[in-house]
Amino acid sequence: MEKKKDVKGLIKALKHKDIDVWKRALRALGAIGKPAVEPLIRALEDEHETVRWAAANALGEIGDARAVEPLIQALRDENRLVRSGALVALGKMGKPAVEPLIRALADKNSGVRWWVVATLRTVGDERAIEPLKQALEDEDALVRSAAKGALWEIKARKNQE
Repeated sequence: MEKKKDVKGLIKALKHKDIDVWKRALRALGAIGKPAVEPLIRALEDEHETVRWAAANALGEIGDARAVEPLIQALRDENRLVRSGALVALGKMGKPAVEPLIRALADKNSGVRWWVVATLRTVGDERAIEPLKQALEDEDALVRSAAKGALWEIKARKNQE
């Protein structure tokens, strides 16, 4: 019960005007680990973009697979910083994020597809090769270009092994 109170207080601290306060709260949430996952997932819906960004980052540090789908949803956030936080978090999660990311390649929003391709590039998992080849045919030129770069990087890593 005490950890739940701590987590709620730390999430509230993410709204503090002093950047040092919310940076310390973010580090503390990451250190708490799994008990902070559900409240952090809820914080991805907060009205303050700083809180959403911080929640995404903390979830990436914790690395719990329960956060993968909510982080994929955060790739649709109207705030670029939040989207980049979700991207970094999914990249840190690595292999557990690959299959949901592959499914997200079918998103209607080309911006989301671009973020997904960039994340798959970061993760570098070979399961993404065929879906990324399909993304070479995407209607959006930026997605096609990102897919080309991702395929090149994943194949280069494979050849180095």
